[in-house]
Amino acid sequence: MMKWCMSIVLGAVVRYLLMNSDYATTIQNRVEIATPVNSWKRATEGAYLYANGINPYSGDLYHQNPFVLVSVWYLLQKAVTLVGIVFIQFEIGTMFMLKKAATVFIRELYQKQKVHRNSYAEGTAELQISESDLESVPYYVALAYMFNPYTILNCVGQTTTVMSNFLLALFLLGTSYRLRFVACVALALETQMNIYPCVLIIPAAMFIAEKDNNKWLSVFNTCFTFCAALLWLNYAAFKIMGDWSFLDATYGFIFNCRDLQPNIGLFWYFFTEMFDHFRTLFLYTFQINATVLYLFPLTFKLHKEPIMLLTMLLALGVVFRPYPCVGDISMYLSLLPLWKSISRFMGHNFIVGATMLVTSILGPTVWYLWIYSNSANANFFFGVTLVFCTAQIFLITDLFFAFIKRDFCLKNGMQVIIDGKEARITLE
Repeated sequence: MMKWCMSIVLGAVVRYLLMNSDYATTIQNRVEIATPVNSWKRATEGAYLYANGINPYSGDLYHQNPFVLVSVWYLLQKAVTLVGIVFIQFEIGTMFMLKKAATVFIRELYQKQKVHRNSYAEGTAELQISESDLESVPYYVALAYMFNPYTILNCVGQTTTVMSNFLLALFLLGTSYRLRFVACVALALETQMNIYPCVLIIPAAMFIAEKDNNKWLSVFNTCFTFCAALLWLNYAAFKIMGDWSFLDATYGFIFNCRDLQPNIGLFWYFFTEMFDHFRTLFLYTFQINATVLYLFPLTFKLHKEPIMLLTMLLALGVVFRPYPCVGDISMYLSLLPLWKSISRFMGHNFIVGATMLVTSILGPTVWYLWIYSNSANANFFFGVTLVFCTAQIFLITDLFFAFIKRDFCLKNGMQVIIDGKEARITLE
C-alpha cells in the first residue's frame, strides 16, 4: 500500500513540476499534444469571449462543447491559480476509476474462464488467467496510465483530453459495474467532445446484458438511454448558449475536417494534397472508416467478448480520427495490461514499441526542421506520423490475432499435429 501511495504522489509531483517549468508553454503548443478540438489556449480564449457576451462559436476559434466552455469560464473566474491542480486531480481520478474498472473486468474474465475450464486442453494452464492476476492486473492498468509519457505530456499541456479521459474512465467504471445510467451519461458527454467514442455503446450494452435474462431488451435499453442522454445534453447546451450554433462548430467541424493543421493523424496531409472536387467522397470514406466500418465485423466476431471489443473499438477510433493527440493514445494503451494472458502470442511487441518510441522522438525533430529551419517539408513530418499510425495498427492487429490464437490454443492445445507434423498458426 505504501508503494502504491508513493506512486500516486510521484506521478502527481512529476506533472506539477513540469507544469511550473520552462517547458510548460512549449508542451502546450506542440501539435502532437494540442489540436483545434482540445487546445487549452483555445478553451481559455473561448471562455474570454463567453465572459464578454460574444458567442465563441460565431468564428473559427472555438470548437469544444458548451459544457467545457462553461467549466473553463467558471474555473478561470473562481480558481485561476489552481488550474494545474485541477488537471492533476482529474488524472488521479481517472487512474482510480481505471483501476476499479480493471478489477471488475479481470474478475469477469476469470469467472468466464472458470465456466469453460473443463473444455480447455491439457497443458494450457500457463495461458489462463491466474488468481494473482486478479490483484496485479488492476495495478498495472493504473500505473500504465499514471506513468505513460503520453499521459504526462497531455496533462502538462492542459488539454481538455484530460477531461475526455476522465469521462471515458467513468464510462468504463459504469460499464464494469453495470450501472447503465452512469455509463450512458458519461459516454454521451464524451461523444459531445469527440464523436467517435459513440460506437463504444455497443460493447457496453453487450457487457451489461450478460447478466440479464432478456439480453436484446437490455441492449435496447442501454442504447436508448445513451441516445436519450445525448439528446438531452444537446438540448441543455442549447439552453446554455441560446442557439444551435455549437452543433456546427463542434460536430460539424470534426466531421467536415475544416482545420488542416498538422497533427499525428492521417487526415490533414491527405486532404491538403487532394483536389477539392474529390473531397466529399473521401471525407465520407475516411469518416466511415473512423466510425462504423470496423464495428459490424468486430461485433460479429467478438459478440461473446465485449471487453476485447471495447478495447479494439477504442483503439481504432483513436488511430483514424481527424484530430488525434497523444492523450487519446494513452487511454487505450493503459488497457493493454488487461490482456496480460495473451501477451505471449503477440509477436511484434519490440517492433511496435521501438517504432513508437523512435517516431515520438523524430516527430518534434522533423517539425523543427520543417517549420523553423526550413530544411525539410510536410512530407517528412507526415512520413513520421504515417509510421507512428502504422505502428499502432500493428499493435491493434497483433492484439486481436493473439486473442484469437490464445482461444484456439486453449481449446486445441499448444501443439496441433496435421499429417504428422506440428502445424503453425499464421495470420492470413
